[in-house]
Amino acid sequence: MGQTLTEQILDDHLVEGDLEPGEEIGIEIDQVLTQDTTGTLVWLQFEALGLDEVQTELAAQYCDHQTYQFDFKNTDDHRFLRSAAGTFGAYFSRPGNGICHNVHKENFAAPGKTLLGSDSHTPTPGGLGQLAIGSGGLDVAVAMGGGAYYIEMPEVVEVRLEGELPEWATAKDVILEMLRRLSVKGGVGKIFEYTGPGVETLSVPERTTITNMGTELGATSSIFPTDENTKDWLERVGRPDDYEELTPDEDAEYHDSITIDLSDIEPLIAKPSMPDNVVPVREVAGESVDQVIIGSCTNGGYPDILPAAKMLEGREVDMRTEMIIAPGSKQASEMLAREGWTAELMAAGVNFSEATCGACIGIGHVPASDSVSLRTFNRNFEGRSGIEDDSVYLCSPEVATAAAIAGEIVDPRDLAEELGDLEDPGFELPDKYTGSKADIIEPDEAVDDDLVKGPNIGDVPLKDPLDAHLEGPALLKMDDNITTDHIIPATQDILMYRSNIPKLSEFTLSRVDDSFADRALESDGGFLVAGENYGQGSSREHAALCPMYLGVEGVLAQSFARIHKANLFNFGLLPLEIDAETYERIEQGDDIEIVDDVAEAVRSGQEEFTIRVNDDWEATGYLDASAREREILADGGKLAHVKAKHEESGAPADD
Repeated sequence: MGQTLTEQILDDHLVEGDLEPGEEIGIEIDQVLTQDTTGTLVWLQFEALGLDEVQTELAAQYCDHQTYQFDFKNTDDHRFLRSAAGTFGAYFSRPGNGICHNVHKENFAAPGKTLLGSDSHTPTPGGLGQLAIGSGGLDVAVAMGGGAYYIEMPEVVEVRLEGELPEWATAKDVILEMLRRLSVKGGVGKIFEYTGPGVETLSVPERTTITNMGTELGATSSIFPTDENTKDWLERVGRPDDYEELTPDEDAEYHDSITIDLSDIEPLIAKPSMPDNVVPVREVAGESVDQVIIGSCTNGGYPDILPAAKMLEGREVDMRTEMIIAPGSKQASEMLAREGWTAELMAAGVNFSEATCGACIGIGHVPASDSVSLRTFNRNFEGRSGIEDDSVYLCSPEVATAAAIAGEIVDPRDLAEELGDLEDPGFELPDKYTGSKADIIEPDEAVDDDLVKGPNIGDVPLKDPLDAHLEGPALLKMDDNITTDHIIPATQDILMYRSNIPKLSEFTLSRVDDSFADRALESDGGFLVAGENYGQGSSREHAALCPMYLGVEGVLAQSFARIHKANLFNFGLLPLEIDAETYERIEQGDDIEIVDDVAEAVRSGQEEFTIRVNDDWEATGYLDASAREREILADGGKLAHVKAKHEESGAPADD
């Protein structure tokens, strides 16, 4: 039996396990990336593990979230990250150079390589044949030190593309169509592999828009084969030698198959406040729009912004609407400026932002109260924009620009008919991707050879080994789809403490219950209770680390998002799955006891755990974990586990 493209790459990098869905595998990692909101912990953990040099082919540290440096804490973090990159041997991308996924795609991503990143949108370069996976920072630190990355082998699902996109339909509409069909949980435990004749109609940047936002499906990764379009794009960015032909075997077998006829795609939009709340644009046409932002790691490249510039040439943004361009990289900004498009956009009434993640996580360009914002981003979780009662829609640059011209949501096809002289701008690649590389410091150019830690940078707290007896109150009961933004908000006033866990922990779950942190500290243990898909969204491991610091012992949820569940293991929190009836019966404040000898049960492979509530009734919780994950959990988390192995062997453990 032949192999899928995913299986080929995994097989080439396999160090442990079998490529059977549901089985745990260990793979070798070629490249790693991290960014400034997760990177400080990555390097502190790298240091804590006793590692002194990057072992992967390439490691890159980006500063892309807190680029505005509102506080010395942000600037200190960036200085520390530069010193860590120089000390341990990583590339360093300076603040303002761009979003990690865009800059990595432009400079380092390569077909056939594996990439592990401490950011959930790491799968972006799957659009050029790289198998890229998002994870918690501790997993990145271990992989960067030469250890394998362990993951449950996903199901490989074929997405067969047929036909060709019609006018005004875009790659963003393709992934919105996927979300409309499958929901934000439809990709959990899966890798989506794109095939079919429609693939060759899409350029690499269009493909990376799709793979980037595949994260919103809950997917482990998404990947395209390579072809002449891949080869052409690598030539345009000046890296032709990185090309490798990669296609699935003709007799490859997939776990499932989805067919999308590109010719049937129309302009779509995700309504507030979830990426899968997708409808045709015409269904919400006429809604007044206060703000439009084009950019982010999903649609922030040069060919994403160029259509907006073409549509606005000779026109102006409606006076009721503010329009901002937030490029994904400084390279995109420089190219637009050198070609005169920046001046055209400014003349139309458009403002330019620094190349940053900023607005995507509520740092800058926060919408006004009771207003509508159209964004070409990948997430519109409630409150993520920086204001709790926001109304954020997700769409393509073309739909966003049409709204900026009209002052209201409008299908660009209808606007074109109304104006008479508005043409579909198409998707155009530059002949060459030009731009300075001055903002990337290579390892052999490092300006630091010692770590520089400001007063806001602390140590990574360790948890004690798992106790035999766990009990405590149900500290907080939550609904479905609680995101890591709910657990640890990403706004600048909070994330500036990302290197100071005691302070950051004060904000844990504050968007759900602002008294939670104080109650958790006072309770001396306890549990979180949640519905489906707990921990979806960002990969930030702070969402597990901070509850652990506050004394939370475990989480009882109907289901977990992949990365967050791994982070719970990594920081020694017991993740038990419960059924709908148990979830409904447990009330906040109930006394919860895990009846079993928990430490022994975890180590022995026990799957079912008895949960006693209020000494009144009992239910069953299920632990879905590999033998390796059980060891990590029992030892109090991955850092304690790896350090223990290091002490036993006298060398860093390849875990």
